[in-house]
Amino acid sequence: MTPTADDALVVTPSVTIPRHELVVRATRAGGPGGQHVNTSSTRIELTWDVAGSAALTGAQRARVLERLASRLDGDGRLRLVAADTRSQAQNRTLAERRLVALVARALVVPKVRRATTPSRAQRAERLAEKRRQGEKKAARRRPGDD
Repeated sequence: MTPTADDALVVTPSVTIPRHELVVRATRAGGPGGQHVNTSSTRIELTWDVAGSAALTGAQRARVLERLASRLDGDGRLRLVAADTRSQAQNRTLAERRLVALVARALVVPKVRRATTPSRAQRAERLAEKRRQGEKKAARRRPGDD
């Protein structure tokens, strides 16, 4: 079955996380909200098994596991919690957005920096400027201070 926008989270054009790979748990949230907080399970815990996910290729999985190592448990699962609002649906949406943003950032491959050297003309101009600067400062000195 090919994931559609309805049953998958689109991270990048090449990576989509099927919703069936996500474990969602609703618990009671703390904080403001009065009696509503005491009776409603609005806090969302979203868990995704990065190590066992079919949504990632081997290289992508290795990159995500490396970049998010501090956020993973011992079994390679990523856990996110959202308790920002009083609505369970809004908290679930927030948790999913956070997951997408986190994985998207982890998948970014940094550009390889190639070392460059200044051209001969650039080196000559730099040295000429240093010479001009030295002459300018030498002209400010009192005669005979050499």
